[in-house]
Amino acid sequence: MNTEELTLNIEKALNEIRPFLNSDGGDIKLVSIEDEKHVKVRLEGACTCCSLSMSTMRAGVETTIKKYAPQIETVINIA
Repeated sequence: MNTEELTLNIEKALNEIRPFLNSDGGDIKLVSIEDEKHVKVRLEGACTCCSLSMSTMRAGVETTIKKYAPQIETVINIA
């Protein structure tokens, strides 16, 4: 999978997650992909101060991204 395909697949994953975040007043944005293995995202809106944001990152965001791009090793939320 080349860089362009990887970016598109990660965006597809985020688009799958986005409606759930939007329903709670939040959102997510892709910040960067490093070495085609590490993804940085930014939780926005209500997600920035939510006590469940770490659970959302692991159970929702990371799992969905890895479904679309299995080579991804880490997904990190940057503030």
